[in-house]
Amino acid sequence: MAAALSSRFLNTVRCNRLASVSSVYQNGMMRYSSSVPSDSDTHDDFKPTQKVPPGGSTDSLKELVENDVKENPVMLYMKGVPEAPQCGFSSLAVRVLQQYNVPIGARNILEDPELKNAVKSFSHWPTFPQIFIKGEFIGGSDIILNMHKEGELEEKLKDVSANHKS
Repeated sequence: MAAALSSRFLNTVRCNRLASVSSVYQNGMMRYSSSVPSDSDTHDDFKPTQKVPPGGSTDSLKELVENDVKENPVMLYMKGVPEAPQCGFSSLAVRVLQQYNVPIGARNILEDPELKNAVKSFSHWPTFPQIFIKGEFIGGSDIILNMHKEGELEEKLKDVSANHKS
């Protein structure tokens, strides 16, 4: 009898405290939000918050990517940072680019999933790393490795290297 009452009590509490979850399809992405009923026992630190304001963050991230690509002769969106890549492909891209002694602008896409999505949307390319040279999307580590082997990367970076040395 005590077990039955305990079970019924726990089910009632669980049902009363469940958060409602809703999803919205926005800008080609599924966004989830949740809400918690007013509950004096739930501290504000544990209540869900909306991390991305609708419409605001996507635009600012798009502008960030546009500015990165425009302001950096070589821009690399990668997993990790050039000093500490966090995947083999990112490491390969850094090693190839460092052979040309060019300044490398870089952002770690692992720090912000929204940035990762903004870069994918900007380049229309699904994988990382992503390399931009003089505002042009080049591709990933396999593409620049091939360009390096064929001598095309040296030609592409020639004036970037010259500007960097002076």
